[in-house]
Amino acid sequence: MLLSQILTPTGDRKVAARTPGSDARIVNGVSRIYDLAALAIAAGRGLEAQVAAQGLGDSVDLSTVTLLSPIDHSDAGHLHITGTGLTHLGSAAARDAMHKKLGDEEVLTDSMKMFKMGLEGGKPAAGQTGVQPEWFYKGTGTALIAPGARLPSPDFALDGGEEPEIAGVYLIGEDGTPFRLGFALGNEFSDHVTERQNYLYLAHSKLRPAAIGPELLIGDLPKDCRGTSRILRDGAVLWEKPFLSGEDNMSHTIANLEHHHFKYALFRQPGDVHVHLFGTATLSFADGITTRPGDVFEIAVPDFGLPLRNPLSIVPANTPAVKAL
Repeated sequence: MLLSQILTPTGDRKVAARTPGSDARIVNGVSRIYDLAALAIAAGRGLEAQVAAQGLGDSVDLSTVTLLSPIDHSDAGHLHITGTGLTHLGSAAARDAMHKKLGDEEVLTDSMKMFKMGLEGGKPAAGQTGVQPEWFYKGTGTALIAPGARLPSPDFALDGGEEPEIAGVYLIGEDGTPFRLGFALGNEFSDHVTERQNYLYLAHSKLRPAAIGPELLIGDLPKDCRGTSRILRDGAVLWEKPFLSGEDNMSHTIANLEHHHFKYALFRQPGDVHVHLFGTATLSFADGITTRPGDVFEIAVPDFGLPLRNPLSIVPANTPAVKAL
């Protein structure tokens, strides 16, 4: 099942549900996926069962409505966007090229060491804990960009590049249990030029917005997700490459990545929402592409329904001077 959050032409907020290849229908009685998930948790059942309990109303053409992010929070400070890197087979190549120690070809970079650790210990046996991945923080719900909306890059950035990924979406229950609602396409937008200067700038490079959606895939993540990442410029394809994800194409299990995020009590606060991006092996930056305002990022995987598209924009940072009180 695929779920989406929409605004109708009359400005009404709704939740829509569909099975792949079918028309979407309005889910009765809720206007947010957050509320639908809270009802499911309280009733002790899954989201599909909760949709059935709510019932479905009128059909809706998703091409005629405004698509919202498939999760949000009424208080943006209670939504956290985070991610993991070096989690996909082949993902270390571009990173290693950025971080390579000049003149020391025989010494593994920190990136390659981390990637090797994942290959050797990222898929533990059931009931065991594997090696922890690289982890980073992107922001709160204020950094979550809706499908179709502009991805704003601050004017101090040296680059604005896409990272096509799968995101896990979670709601923390009243007892602190993380509940996975499903998975969505994600664009983990980053500043790769800043990161290339020094790998210790990774944290700076990740403090950028991210887009997810348009639809939330309910259920397990397919083991082999195959799609396409492309950049459109002036309506023409500037760059295009296959996009692979799912555990068959990863050096970590989803369960291992989830464990190492939610092991921190900070991320188990009741009522909070988490959007956690699982990493990628496909970057236009690695192929020498420099983006510019107006370029459109498009990420498409058939299992996830509609593609995720966002144009790039540059915005002034307007950083104020700090005032002492």
